Amino acid sequence: MPYEPPTHTVERSLRATTGAKIVAGVDEVGRGAWAGPVTVCAAITGLRRPPEGLTDSKLLTIKRRTELAETLRTWVSSYALGHASPEEIDKLGMTAALRLAAERALNALPVRPDAVILDGKHDYLGAPWRVRTVIKGDQSCVAVAAASVIAKVQRDKMMAELGIDHADFGFADNAGYPSPVHKAALAERGPTPYHRLSWAYLDALPQWRHLKKVRSWADGSVPEIEGQLGFDF
Repeated sequence: MPYEPPTHTVERSLRATTGAKIVAGVDEVGRGAWAGPVTVCAAITGLRRPPEGLTDSKLLTIKRRTELAETLRTWVSSYALGHASPEEIDKLGMTAALRLAAERALNALPVRPDAVILDGKHDYLGAPWRVRTVIKGDQSCVAVAAASVIAKVQRDKMMAELGIDHADFGFADNAGYPSPVHKAALAERGPTPYHRLSWAYLDALPQWRHLKKVRSWADGSVPEIEGQLGFDF
């Protein structure tokens, strides 16, 4: 399916309106997975013409995405990855875990960005970062698209490696997201050490429900954990 290539429009706008000289594009992968970390990539590209075919990683074939990630790693001015572990997700909740992973990525860059373009409509990063949120930024913004591809390929590789000792779960194919193979293995074997134990999928597994971790605020209330997929979908 044809798509419009990403541009530097948002980055140029940030430069013009805020005086920012260094702008990073930020995107995440793994938010809705049942297992594995949530991974964030921060990429600085400048205003150079991007490699041919750059777009949101989800629109690319595995082969093309892998090839493009290899190109991008040397084409970008700089990039860095940050992760939040399943244990951190269970303890903090997804929004705070995303912030943690994003801060790890941004702080690992060789230069501190003056502004950040964040994919989506919710600013999970916040102060002191100067943030511009862009819905479908991974399709429309060069730096965010680059971050999207690098993050996806890196996390998929991590999940394949984690899955070596848990072949029944198919992590090399599903990257920790729900799939028939993944769901069947969970029902039979229960969660691995890489699963998020605060996730709603455990509610549908009576034999493993006792493993579920429930976060609570200081007042004893139970927060709603956003972005989860249960067994019924």
